[in-house]
Amino acid sequence: MTLRPETPLLDTVEYPADIRKLSKDQLPQLADELRAEMIDAVSTSGGHLGSGLGVVELTVAIHYVFDTPNDRLIWDVGHQCYPHKIVTGRRDRIRTIRQGGGLSGFTKRAESEYDPFGAAHSSTSISAGLGFAVANKLADRPGRAIAVIGDGSMTAGMAYEAMNNAEQAGNRLIVILNDNDMSIAPPVGSLRNSLSRLVSSSKYLSPRAVAKKIASVMPEPIQRAAERMEEYARGMVTGGTLFEELGFYYVGPVDGHDVRALVEILENVRDADHGPMLIHAVTVKGKGYKPAEESADKYHGVAKFDVISGEQFKSKGGPPSYTGVFAKALTAEMDRDEKVVAITAAMPSGTGLDKVEEKYPDRMFDVGIAEQHGVTFAAGLAAQGHRPFCAIYSTFLQRAYDQVVHDVAIQNLPVRFAMDRAGLVGADGCTHAGSFDLAYLCTLPNFVVMAAADEAELVHMVHTMALYDDGPIAVRYPRGAGVGIDLPETPEKLEIGKGRIVKEGKTVAILNLGARLEECKRAAEQLEAKGLSVTIADMRFAKPLDEGLIRKLLSTHEVAVTIEEAAVGGFGAHVLTMASDEGLTDTGVKIRTMRLPDTFQDQDAPDKQYEQAGLTAPDIVETVLKALRRNDVSAEGGARA
Repeated sequence: MTLRPETPLLDTVEYPADIRKLSKDQLPQLADELRAEMIDAVSTSGGHLGSGLGVVELTVAIHYVFDTPNDRLIWDVGHQCYPHKIVTGRRDRIRTIRQGGGLSGFTKRAESEYDPFGAAHSSTSISAGLGFAVANKLADRPGRAIAVIGDGSMTAGMAYEAMNNAEQAGNRLIVILNDNDMSIAPPVGSLRNSLSRLVSSSKYLSPRAVAKKIASVMPEPIQRAAERMEEYARGMVTGGTLFEELGFYYVGPVDGHDVRALVEILENVRDADHGPMLIHAVTVKGKGYKPAEESADKYHGVAKFDVISGEQFKSKGGPPSYTGVFAKALTAEMDRDEKVVAITAAMPSGTGLDKVEEKYPDRMFDVGIAEQHGVTFAAGLAAQGHRPFCAIYSTFLQRAYDQVVHDVAIQNLPVRFAMDRAGLVGADGCTHAGSFDLAYLCTLPNFVVMAAADEAELVHMVHTMALYDDGPIAVRYPRGAGVGIDLPETPEKLEIGKGRIVKEGKTVAILNLGARLEECKRAAEQLEAKGLSVTIADMRFAKPLDEGLIRKLLSTHEVAVTIEEAAVGGFGAHVLTMASDEGLTDTGVKIRTMRLPDTFQDQDAPDKQYEQAGLTAPDIVETVLKALRRNDVSAEGGARA
């Protein structure tokens, strides 16, 4: 066990006001200590590492220059906010991050006044910042909005929509582009700091303003020529033409790890009387921790790790993950059919498509953080006769719902949706939980919606999707490892809309959809120990429902319980609708639906989350007994009130 790093200067900082008491010469030391504290904290808790290390100096400089929380600091996505949390009154809880009852791994309004806007999905910061800035302007209140957005988040159209609309915010909106992959401009040494100081200073801004005033009295053609000359000259030197076109005054590129230079530039920007401004800061993801710098992808999100070696303490062995099973199954389908292609939205490793890309680089497409584009791109491919698989987390597919409806469902195009992380997701909490896909897909005409009960079922469902050309089709599967059953050597094409009987009984019918099947089996054992005969059906399809099987189960059992790891409005709701439409409720069967609660569940260990949601075997048993109005049942099967 290593000792915690010595942090004498950081120990004097509880809130940003304490940073502002320091001299500029002390800020590099503060940044070094803040980085060491973050590394040590994440080594004990796990969490996002590389992104936070890359913004340590930015964090210090922003809080030093601006009057937070009166000036609103908005972190895009939020996974880079750990240093920010440490210096905003939460250092004593930083080692509880992403744990039950602890700090969120993202920004969260309920957690601190220094988190003015909660975020865990990408590319929202500029839009939110614009809202804060304009609200202050309308109310004639002081206060700026500072949005820190990564270059990856700039692949989403929403960022440009916000920038196109930002002119009305005036100088109250400042965007800091955290370019940690050098995808916009490579670093060019200390020259970029000198240039940035120049173009952000009054020595540059004042003559520029004077020149504009002079040009304003010139004939219109000369005005336009002068504007173009000035704009493109700066664009050639600084790379800012794109942002200028969107109405932003561009400053950069600047070294995002030179805290003194950052402070000077931010002070110039803060004091400038101009419209919205964008600072382009070049940073290194994982800065200051060699393992994270050398392997940014592996150290983006980490388990607990040894600080000295960088070795992560991940569990070894066990069943393969659902993500891995999907990738292997999809690769096999691509082996069989050259028309099968794969699409992801900036999550190749998260969806397993990085493994697919190794074998089929020309048939795997990463569209960036652009789920809307990805879905319509897939629709175009499908319309041309290809068989596209959109591998997108359930929670991220929400971002493309209009495209799912308008571009896919209405046109009945055979786009295949592989929805990873369906259901609860443990430490990532409510922002990443795939709670709503059944509700938002099962309501759409033309859709087929499946849920895998185990990893073998997932293989069959991927094969079924590849062969299905009659319209859109989706499969949902959870985060984490499978249940440990053998994978089929030859996948089976499932009959659309048909479930399967796993266990047959007479009194209680459990209609399972998805990966709670093992828990249903445990509940059945407990119920049978109380003398009740139990049927378990793995329904496989949320849409179309296996109406024949449902009709049979509701007609021959006293109690029917639906189980799904999804919000209200999904599988259970559709079973109830069918039962009502056909008058099956008049037969006396007691129907109960078990699903996720109507709340946003905070992060916790998965087992704890299932207990909170009421989706464990004891919960199923209790639901059945209450429906039967029995407190217990004897071993011989007789009821006892």
